[in-house]
Amino acid sequence: MLLIKNAETYAPEYLGKKDILTGGGAILAIADRLSDIEGAEIIDADSKWVFPGFIDQHVHVTGAGGKNGFVSMTPELTASELAVCGTTTVVGLLGTDGAARSIKTLYAKVKALEQQGLTAYMYTGYYGVDPVHILDSIQEEMIFIDKVLGCKIAISDVRSSYPTDLELLRILKQVRVGGMIASKKGIMHIHLGGLKTCMDPLFRMVEDYEFPIEHISPTHVGRTKTIFESAKAFAKMGGMIDITTGASKYTDPHLSVLEAINEGVSIDKITFSSDGNAGLEKRDASGKVIGLRRAPVDQNYAEVVALIREGSLSVSDAIKPITLNPAINLGLKQKGRIAVGADADFCFVDPSNFELTDVIGRGEVLKKNGNVTINEPFS
Repeated sequence: MLLIKNAETYAPEYLGKKDILTGGGAILAIADRLSDIEGAEIIDADSKWVFPGFIDQHVHVTGAGGKNGFVSMTPELTASELAVCGTTTVVGLLGTDGAARSIKTLYAKVKALEQQGLTAYMYTGYYGVDPVHILDSIQEEMIFIDKVLGCKIAISDVRSSYPTDLELLRILKQVRVGGMIASKKGIMHIHLGGLKTCMDPLFRMVEDYEFPIEHISPTHVGRTKTIFESAKAFAKMGGMIDITTGASKYTDPHLSVLEAINEGVSIDKITFSSDGNAGLEKRDASGKVIGLRRAPVDQNYAEVVALIREGSLSVSDAIKPITLNPAINLGLKQKGRIAVGADADFCFVDPSNFELTDVIGRGEVLKKNGNVTINEPFS
């Protein structure tokens, strides 16, 4: 058991200074003052803000890249790389490559991250419409594999398989029906490339075929100005839009958020994800490729800080894109909030400089006073 004392608590709504008791990986009690309990570890959070643990719903945990040959394939992420930036819940996925990268390896990595204290899930599939699955179908994986929350596919990208409306609808059907049977929400997580078709197929899914918009999850909506115009319209229809912080952006992600809010989009319809560990090119001033780099996993929280400092958003609203909103998008009722019965995932922040000092995942300390406490067996 863990007893957090004197926490300035954002759930994400501001609750004031609270004591929080956890046990068995969940939040057991929240009150102005709780008595000490024999055997419980006590953490004094006085002078700290306490947020729900951060959620990153788009991370290449097993590596990505490869467009510059085999040598450009990025390595696997470690649990420490995620925990150090406050990510207590992660969703792994494949990218362009469904051959050299294995969906079974992705599942194994998700389970490994769980063993190290994180909460980890995955999407089945990859860029293509051709099957890259563990079982025989998307629907079976939604039903029988607890870690599968949905399916990934790419549209409006030269590397995609140019799926037809009917093919997209059939994926959506499998995701939704499989989710219904397995008591999951089920989403089709859609990589958006830069082609002029933008989000047109997604609007047709909703408007022409009347498919429920909450199962359609577009990402990289801030890749270009044109795509973002479509994304704002999608959000006003009730859809959730995901802005990438580590790559694929025409402007700073927090500026995209502020633009959308100023044009009537609710902050409740916007999420951040990192696209972390994707393979990116380094270029010189002339545009020549001079090297390779991995997309960072630590920019989600940095963009939240920018929303507070530069955008004058309240702390409660600013943290929603990496806490409550992705939890709603993924259908994870136990995540993204501080409430009795929710998972005991927390991030402690020093409000004087916004430094992330401590991270707790399912009641276990993953980062303490700035130092990650996860054991990396091959470090």
